[in-house]
Amino acid sequence: MKNLTTIGRILFGLPFGIIGLNHFIVADFYTGMVSTFIPGAGFTILLTGIALIAASISIIIKMYIKLSCILLAILLFIFIMVIHIPNLFNHSESMLALMALLKDTALMGGALMIAGIYHEEKNES
Repeated sequence: MKNLTTIGRILFGLPFGIIGLNHFIVADFYTGMVSTFIPGAGFTILLTGIALIAASISIIIKMYIKLSCILLAILLFIFIMVIHIPNLFNHSESMLALMALLKDTALMGGALMIAGIYHEEKNES
Protein backbone atom coordinates (compact mmCIF):
# COMPACT_ATOMS: atom_id res chain seq x y z
CA MET A 1 0.00 0.00 0.00
CA LYS A 2 2.88 2.35 0.75
CA ASN A 3 4.23 1.82 -2.79
CA LEU A 4 0.89 2.95 -4.25
CA THR A 5 0.97 6.08 -2.10
CA THR A 6 4.53 6.85 -3.19
CA ILE A 7 3.72 6.35 -6.89
CA GLY A 8 0.54 8.42 -6.55
CA ARG A 9 2.38 11.22 -4.75
CA ILE A 10 5.05 11.36 -7.47
CA LEU A 11 2.47 11.21 -10.27
CA PHE A 12 0.56 14.01 -8.55
CA GLY A 13 3.59 16.25 -8.01
CA LEU A 14 5.48 15.79 -11.29
CA PRO A 15 3.01 17.62 -13.59
CA PHE A 16 3.13 20.70 -11.34
CA GLY A 17 6.89 20.91 -11.89
CA ILE A 18 6.46 20.61 -15.65
CA ILE A 19 3.71 23.24 -15.66
CA GLY A 20 5.92 25.46 -13.49
CA LEU A 21 8.78 25.17 -15.99
CA ASN A 22 6.29 25.94 -18.73
CA HIS A 23 5.56 29.26 -16.99
CA PHE A 24 9.12 30.29 -17.89
CA ILE A 25 9.21 28.78 -21.39
CA VAL A 26 5.89 30.16 -22.68
CA ALA A 27 5.30 33.05 -20.29
CA ASP A 28 3.52 35.04 -23.01
CA PHE A 29 0.82 32.38 -23.29
CA TYR A 30 0.12 32.50 -19.54
CA THR A 31 0.20 36.30 -19.48
CA GLY A 32 -2.81 36.29 -21.80
CA MET A 33 -4.72 34.17 -19.26
CA VAL A 34 -4.20 36.52 -16.32
CA SER A 35 -7.10 38.82 -15.60
CA THR A 36 -6.59 42.49 -16.30
CA PHE A 37 -6.99 43.49 -12.65
CA ILE A 38 -3.83 41.61 -11.58
CA PRO A 39 -0.85 43.98 -11.58
CA GLY A 40 2.52 42.86 -12.90
CA ALA A 41 1.24 39.96 -14.98
CA GLY A 42 4.72 38.94 -16.18
CA PHE A 43 6.14 38.86 -12.66
CA THR A 44 3.05 37.04 -11.40
CA ILE A 45 3.50 34.35 -14.06
CA LEU A 46 7.14 33.79 -13.09
CA LEU A 47 6.31 33.78 -9.37
CA THR A 48 3.57 31.23 -10.02
CA GLY A 49 6.06 29.09 -11.96
CA ILE A 50 8.47 29.16 -9.03
CA ALA A 51 5.65 28.22 -6.61
CA LEU A 52 4.57 25.29 -8.80
CA ILE A 53 8.13 24.00 -9.15
CA ALA A 54 8.72 24.32 -5.41
CA ALA A 55 5.49 22.47 -4.63
CA SER A 56 6.39 19.73 -7.10
CA ILE A 57 9.84 19.19 -5.61
CA SER A 58 8.44 19.24 -2.08
CA ILE A 59 5.76 16.67 -2.92
CA ILE A 60 8.16 14.38 -4.80
CA ILE A 61 10.94 14.39 -2.18
CA LYS A 62 8.40 14.43 0.69
CA MET A 63 9.80 17.44 2.53
CA TYR A 64 7.38 19.99 3.99
CA ILE A 65 4.71 18.10 2.07
CA LYS A 66 1.80 19.15 4.29
CA LEU A 67 2.65 22.84 4.04
CA SER A 68 3.35 22.70 0.31
CA CYS A 69 0.10 20.84 -0.42
CA ILE A 70 -1.92 23.34 1.59
CA LEU A 71 -0.22 26.23 -0.21
CA LEU A 72 -0.75 24.46 -3.55
CA ALA A 73 -4.47 24.09 -2.74
CA ILE A 74 -4.63 27.81 -1.97
CA LEU A 75 -2.88 28.61 -5.27
CA LEU A 76 -5.31 26.40 -7.18
CA PHE A 77 -8.22 28.13 -5.42
CA ILE A 78 -6.81 31.48 -6.56
CA PHE A 79 -6.59 30.12 -10.14
CA ILE A 80 -10.23 29.11 -9.93
CA MET A 81 -11.36 32.48 -8.62
CA VAL A 82 -9.16 34.72 -10.79
CA ILE A 83 -8.87 32.82 -14.07
CA HIS A 84 -11.51 30.12 -14.48
CA ILE A 85 -14.63 31.78 -13.05
CA PRO A 86 -14.13 35.03 -15.02
CA ASN A 87 -13.58 32.94 -18.18
CA LEU A 88 -16.93 31.20 -17.62
CA PHE A 89 -18.55 34.46 -18.69
CA ASN A 90 -16.59 34.57 -21.95
CA HIS A 91 -19.03 32.67 -24.16
CA SER A 92 -16.39 31.59 -26.65
CA GLU A 93 -14.31 29.93 -23.89
CA SER A 94 -16.97 28.92 -21.37
CA MET A 95 -16.71 25.15 -21.95
CA LEU A 96 -12.90 25.21 -21.73
CA ALA A 97 -13.12 27.35 -18.60
CA LEU A 98 -15.56 24.91 -17.02
CA MET A 99 -13.25 21.97 -17.74
CA ALA A 100 -10.24 23.87 -16.34
CA LEU A 101 -12.27 24.86 -13.28
CA LEU A 102 -13.26 21.24 -12.64
CA LYS A 103 -9.67 20.02 -13.18
CA ASP A 104 -8.23 22.55 -10.74
CA THR A 105 -10.99 21.78 -8.23
CA ALA A 106 -10.05 18.08 -8.38
CA LEU A 107 -6.34 18.90 -8.06
CA MET A 108 -7.10 21.15 -5.10
CA GLY A 109 -8.95 18.25 -3.47
CA GLY A 110 -6.02 15.94 -4.17
CA ALA A 111 -3.57 18.40 -2.61
CA LEU A 112 -5.73 18.65 0.51
CA MET A 113 -6.00 14.84 0.71
CA ILE A 114 -2.21 14.45 0.47
CA ALA A 115 -1.79 17.10 3.18
CA GLY A 116 -4.25 15.20 5.38
CA ILE A 117 -2.69 11.80 4.72
CA TYR A 118 0.78 13.07 5.47
CA HIS A 119 -0.46 14.55 8.73
CA GLU A 120 -1.98 11.19 9.70
CA GLU A 121 1.21 9.28 8.79
CA LYS A 122 3.32 11.68 10.83
CA ASN A 123 1.12 11.21 13.92
CA GLU A 124 1.22 7.39 13.63
CA SER A 125 5.05 7.23 13.60
